[in-house]
Amino acid sequence: MAHANAMAGLIIALFAACLLNSWRRIWAMTLGAIIIHLIAEVMLPVIANRGRFELPANLIDVSYWRSAAALYLGYLIVIAVFFFIKRKVMPRAAAAH
Repeated sequence: MAHANAMAGLIIALFAACLLNSWRRIWAMTLGAIIIHLIAEVMLPVIANRGRFELPANLIDVSYWRSAAALYLGYLIVIAVFFFIKRKVMPRAAAAH
């Protein structure tokens, strides 16, 4: 998990920000994004036929969950920025039409 795919993370965060409709739901949306990210890390190699399905070897280690918590905070910040942009910039663009 230390080498998280940045592009996949940005796409997941952007999608989560698009689905988000209230600041109160940001915690749940971020949790959903992190779950999708962790599942994608395991399943993408399987789908691309580059590996077989296996759970992360360090799933029960504290370091795995610390990394997941750091990833959660990162997603929280990025989703908040995207949602802020969505709330402040997009209504002006929609009103211009």
